[in-house]
Amino acid sequence: MVVADLVPDSLWVRVEPLLPVRPPRRFRFPGRRPVEDRVALVGIVYVLKTGIAWRDLPTAAFGVSGVTCWRRLRDWTEAGVWPGLHELLLAELRAAGELDLNRCAVDSSHVHALKRGALVGPSPVNRGHPGSKHHLIVEAHGLPLAVKLTGGNRHDITQLLPLVEAIPPIRGRRGRPRRRPGTLYGDRGYDSQPHRRRLRALGIRPHLARRRRGHGSGLGKHRWVIERGFAWLHAFKRLRTRYERRADIHLGLLHLACALICHRELTKSF
Repeated sequence: MVVADLVPDSLWVRVEPLLPVRPPRRFRFPGRRPVEDRVALVGIVYVLKTGIAWRDLPTAAFGVSGVTCWRRLRDWTEAGVWPGLHELLLAELRAAGELDLNRCAVDSSHVHALKRGALVGPSPVNRGHPGSKHHLIVEAHGLPLAVKLTGGNRHDITQLLPLVEAIPPIRGRRGRPRRRPGTLYGDRGYDSQPHRRRLRALGIRPHLARRRRGHGSGLGKHRWVIERGFAWLHAFKRLRTRYERRADIHLGLLHLACALICHRELTKSF
């Protein structure tokens, strides 16, 4: 039941071909048989959804220890499994007509970091406590297209173009893959004339709120989808606070969460 709920067959058939091939076991001294990849993935998804510590994963119930799950997460993150899965699911969503790239939105969210490490900085919204930022770009329904991780003191505007460049080539229809939004919405944190010019040079229409104007951005009827995207992302409790000292592990969990959101939307559309 746990496997069927956390890693259904429809997800596993997409993940399995992306996993790196494990080296063959030695014939004379093979050692202990490794835990099956799907069982380890179930443990990873459980930690991601519940936010429990790796050491608290109930080994008797899942048949795998938290340490083993962490090591598989590390190896699969280094192999680029999660971005590949995310790109695959985005292509399937586009083929199903569930992806609208004509209107996209961008924003960031602060998370508290319990441990020091890479991409951690004093958070200006949390009394200077160490934190990180999740930078997210979503399409017209709130589905995540790309995500970035920085220190809590990095300005939003520094990640605008890197986020646009991080959108993978999204296939799913005849012709060239789509990589650019038609229109991009952002709040006052992205107010920059050089960045507007750069977006226009990329063929993107910028709708970025301007500073020193009246109350509100005026983009609410279009920009609310980014808040939905963050609500979906931070429904995974492991992402609400940064527990991982290693930035690549936390970013790997972010990419996995984006893929799980896309998979959930894809299965709902059929």
